[in-house]
Amino acid sequence: MRVRNSLKSAKERDKNCKIVRRKGRVYIINKEKPRCKARQG
Repeated sequence: MRVRNSLKSAKERDKNCKIVRRKGRVYIINKEKPRCKARQG
């Protein structure tokens, strides 16, 4: 999982990416490509 300043760039890479907020952190999850996982904050 990558920690990023901006998740916008990560979201645009794949159409299956979803942005989720958990415990004050912002995550990108992708069921089809688990490599695309990212976290912010």
